[in-house]
Amino acid sequence: MPGPLTLLGVPIDSVGRAGGTELAPAAFRSFLRPGDPWDRDGGDLDVRIRGDLRDPSTGIVGSGDVLAMTRAVADAVAGSVAGGERPFLIGGCCSFVPGAVAGASRAAGPTAIAYVDGHLDLYDGTTSPTGEAADMPMAVVLGAGPPAWVEAAGATTEGRHAAILGYRDLDEALGHGHPHPDTVAGLTYADAEAVLADPSGVGAAVAERFGAAPGRLWVHLDVDVLDEEVFPATDYLMPGGLGLDPLTDLLRPLLGSPALVGASFACYNPEKDPDGACGSALAQVARDTLVS
Repeated sequence: MPGPLTLLGVPIDSVGRAGGTELAPAAFRSFLRPGDPWDRDGGDLDVRIRGDLRDPSTGIVGSGDVLAMTRAVADAVAGSVAGGERPFLIGGCCSFVPGAVAGASRAAGPTAIAYVDGHLDLYDGTTSPTGEAADMPMAVVLGAGPPAWVEAAGATTEGRHAAILGYRDLDEALGHGHPHPDTVAGLTYADAEAVLADPSGVGAAVAERFGAAPGRLWVHLDVDVLDEEVFPATDYLMPGGLGLDPLTDLLRPLLGSPALVGASFACYNPEKDPDGACGSALAQVARDTLVS
């Protein structure tokens, strides 16, 4: 039987200012209701990212806070997993992902990641056009991000144990010097068009692959994988994304995998959701896909 699901909030926004996605954990909880799949609410981690300056050594805005947050997330996830739980992190921006995957790996052994996002997020501290940590999570997970951040996470994942699904920023990213995903040995990748052609098939294939080796799976959702007209309550809007039904079809086999060790949702900005429609839709996606 799978372990109990524990909700953990990670209230961060890598732009380095208060508000935005750091408000997401509290807002998300307001849309929950009795019978939702979480067995326990573990509260919010005491983390924030502050600062406007790009650190010259790491290339990251708010670098010290990013590294401290990464260590805190890794410790929290490792403790949750070691205690027999499956942590579900609600952020916040995607910069908590390296700590989450590293913490799961520390407690449960090598952990694969299915990264569902409108962006590839393989920038490093030099190629990122903004210096925001949210540009770089998958590079850090794969050991190719800023060395100090990789060290802070404490564990990396091989390309053959990673998948990036739903991106639609390839041309823009390559223009900034971002690596093409085919340069990452073993990486599974499928852009939004490929996912939309068969969302349940893509999800099932990735779940099957990672359910066998290494045997543990972390699933991460950035809501900007959704089309800008479907989910405007995020900070990086793009056309051509998924709808809510295709997203649910993609996530259902991933989050239902017996190998699932933990999961995370990120980049919901409640300040852009005055009527709560997006937050309510996100909570519904969670209850339609998570297995308690």
